[in-house]
Amino acid sequence: MLNRRLLIWFVCAGLSLSPNLALADNTGFPEGAEQATTLQASELMMKAPPLFKAGRKDEAVFWYYAGQLRARALMNAYPDQDPSGGPALFAALFETIGPEINGWAFGDIPQLQRTIASVLEWDRLHPDSSIPAAAKVATRSGLEKLSLQIGQDADQIRRERAANGLLNR
Repeated sequence: MLNRRLLIWFVCAGLSLSPNLALADNTGFPEGAEQATTLQASELMMKAPPLFKAGRKDEAVFWYYAGQLRARALMNAYPDQDPSGGPALFAALFETIGPEINGWAFGDIPQLQRTIASVLEWDRLHPDSSIPAAAKVATRSGLEKLSLQIGQDADQIRRERAANGLLNR
């Protein structure tokens, strides 16, 4: 059975790459990844919609998940922060960007797993120094567990998507 708690934690609160993903300088990351290391989590997430609309959907998934990873790590590191600030912004972005991005991403579980691996590698190579190590470890672990869980539940996810009229690629 699909571990809904884990899935909801990352999806609803929010490497070999596909040939469709435009890569920069053989790094295995989307174009601009090196320069994006200093962007705020919300800025990373906001890279997704224009890429998605331009048909660069796998790149959009990368930036959406990179932003989620950073936002969740910050919320884990600083749980007492003003909820009307960063957490509210993350929730708004999650609700507005998430359905379309995740609707695409979950249509190809192996590709989503590769993208998650790429996001984790990018984050490892370009860490956000404002996030304490313990929060990074915990948040990265959550994303790694999500990747494993969706791999284990891939057949069920495909069946549920098909039953709901969603495309499986």
